Amino acid sequence: MLVPVLASVAKARPKAKFVVLTQSRFADMFFGMDNVEVYPAERSEKSGKRKSALRLFKEVSSRYKVTHVFDLQRDMHSNMLDVLFAVSGIRVTRIETDRLLQWRLLRNGYSRSEQLPTEFERYGDAFMSAGLGWSREFASLQENRVARASLEKRFGEKQCRWLGIAPFAKSKTNMLPYSITKAVIAHYASEADVRVFLFGAGRVECEMLSQWAERYENVTSVAGQLRLSEELELMRKLDLMLGMDSANQHLASLVGLRCLTVWCGTHPFSGFYGWKQREEDIIQQPLSCRPCTVHGKNRCKYYNYLCRQESPAKIIDRMAELLKL
Repeated sequence: MLVPVLASVAKARPKAKFVVLTQSRFADMFFGMDNVEVYPAERSEKSGKRKSALRLFKEVSSRYKVTHVFDLQRDMHSNMLDVLFAVSGIRVTRIETDRLLQWRLLRNGYSRSEQLPTEFERYGDAFMSAGLGWSREFASLQENRVARASLEKRFGEKQCRWLGIAPFAKSKTNMLPYSITKAVIAHYASEADVRVFLFGAGRVECEMLSQWAERYENVTSVAGQLRLSEELELMRKLDLMLGMDSANQHLASLVGLRCLTVWCGTHPFSGFYGWKQREEDIIQQPLSCRPCTVHGKNRCKYYNYLCRQESPAKIIDRMAELLKL
């Protein structure tokens, strides 16, 4: 969710250099930004948070002439880095947390609450507090031609409608039951003019998606099969994505792909909706207990998980409407 905001900030200041400390596997999300560099910030569990933060601080300080630090994470690891940079005389700006507003949303429910500031706005506010404005002009990442050529070699030319389905999320309360997802996949697998691509991550997810792909015709699992750059370019070629409140809706947003999202235990009011996605493309249950979580969890206090019981027909009908547009 940082990408659209940072893209506009960096574009407005082409002579400045922005270094993003994150895991190296996320570098492709900043492709095409000439003055943005990703520095690998893999954490070592063996060395511990303190030693890891100190090592990273020394590496970054020796390699770059840092003039300003933006902490857009505010976890224990980034807090340690904040102290080290601040002690060395570098200005540190930290993102504002919305824990109190999130707590009120969970306590009152969506029906008695209002939209919280989006994550994009919170990132933007952090930059603005340091005099760096941002805009909402970002539409899509620059096309990666190498990754696109690799996809065409692997999957061939697009000759029908391509549909993406990302059925998983980190938490049980954030995703549909397998039976509902399989019903949606089975429906589109039976249509000759549709090719379905299944997205996911993690060993268990990859195995399950692979099994579904083997069972149904016109269904291909790309979980664990593609580099992130290739995954993004594949999304760019899709006609529609079906996803949960998960990372895949945000990846789809980075390439301008329209994404139909299903929200279960969480709610868009928490501020985590995809960049420039549409409110009419949200499917959710009107339950007074929602949201029961902001970041996802694996337990329902009523033990019935009603928020996950969406009708497959409702999802299929909505997808059919969007595919005809």
